[in-house]
Amino acid sequence: MRFAIIGAGVIGRTHAAAIRAVDPPARVALIVDAIPERARELADTHGAQHSVSATDAFARDDIDAVAICTPSGEHADLAVAALDAGKHVVIEKPIDVTVDAALRVAKAQERAARTVTVISQHRFDPASQLVHRAVREGRFGRLTSGVASIAWWRSQSYYDSGAWRGSRALDGGGALMNQGIHTIDLLVWMLGEPVEVYARTACLAHERIEVEDTAVATIQFASGALGVVHGTTAAYPGLTARLHVHGDRGSAVIDDDRLVYFHAATGDANSGADPDAATNQATQLLGEQKSAPSAGSDPAALSEAHTDQYHDFLDAIANHRPPLVTVHEAIRTLAVVRAIYDSADTGQPTPVEC
Repeated sequence: MRFAIIGAGVIGRTHAAAIRAVDPPARVALIVDAIPERARELADTHGAQHSVSATDAFARDDIDAVAICTPSGEHADLAVAALDAGKHVVIEKPIDVTVDAALRVAKAQERAARTVTVISQHRFDPASQLVHRAVREGRFGRLTSGVASIAWWRSQSYYDSGAWRGSRALDGGGALMNQGIHTIDLLVWMLGEPVEVYARTACLAHERIEVEDTAVATIQFASGALGVVHGTTAAYPGLTARLHVHGDRGSAVIDDDRLVYFHAATGDANSGADPDAATNQATQLLGEQKSAPSAGSDPAALSEAHTDQYHDFLDAIANHRPPLVTVHEAIRTLAVVRAIYDSADTGQPTPVEC
C-alpha cells in the first residue's frame, strides 16, 4: 500500500512513522506540504517524493491511499477530493470541524466505495479494548454513568505557533475539539448513543484565541446513562486524560491510557455477599502496563497506537470489512462536541444531531 501524506507537521511525521511500522509494511511514497522545505525534509527521512500540491497525490496512479494531516477545517475538502480520485483515506481527528462537512465525506465514501478511517488511536490501547469488551459482554451490568476528564496544559506559545490554532475556522474549537475529542470518543464508544448535552465553556488562561480552553458538560445517552465531560488545556503543568465507566455490576477507570481500576461483580452485588467487592482486578487482567510519554503537557508526546490503527485500516481494505473507526462513528463523536459548543452558546440543553 503506497501512501501520500498531506501535511508534514508534527502529526504528519507521526503518520509517516506509523505507516512504516505496520506489518506487513506499507510505503510512504509522497509527502505534500505547502511549505516546500518541510515537505522535502520529511520526504527525505522516509525515502519519498515531495510536492506542494495535494492534486499531485490525487492524480498519481501509484498512490493507493492518502493520509490527511492538515489543519482540521481542511479535512473534508481533501478527503472528498481523494475519494473522488479513487483513493483510500486516513483522516487525522477530527473528521472536520462541522457535521455538514463531515457528512460530505460520508457521501463521497459511498460514491467511491473506498475505505476511510478517522484517527481515534486510543480505541486500540489494550486498556480501552479490554473495557469495551467487558461492556459488550455485560460484565458491568446496566451502565449508569461515565466520566471523560482531560486536564492538560498548552502554553500560549503553542497557540501562537500556527495561525490556525485556536481559530474557529480551522481548529474548530479548543480543548474539546483538538485535545479532548479522543476521550470523548472513548466515552461514547463505551456508553452508546448520545442524545442530549448541556454545557459551559470558557477561555480562562490564554489570549488571542477564538475558542475555549476549559469546558464542562453533561451527556444523556439513549440507554438512560449519564456522562460528564471535563476538558481543559489550562491545567498547569498538564495532568492526564482519564475515563470512568460505571455500571450496577462493575466499574473501570483508564488513566493516561492505562487500566488503573477494574471490578466486575461475581456474586449478588446487592446482598453484600461478594467477597471480591472491593478488589481491583486491573493487574491480573493486564499485568504490568508500560507507561508512555503523556500528551498532558507535551503536544508531541503521542502513543504507538497510531500504528495499530493503520494495521486495522490495511486489514479492513484487504478483507473488505469496515475499519474499527468508521466515518459514521467519527461523525457521531464530532456531533457531541458540536452540541456541547451549541449548548454553551445558547445556555440550553442541546440535542446531538448527526
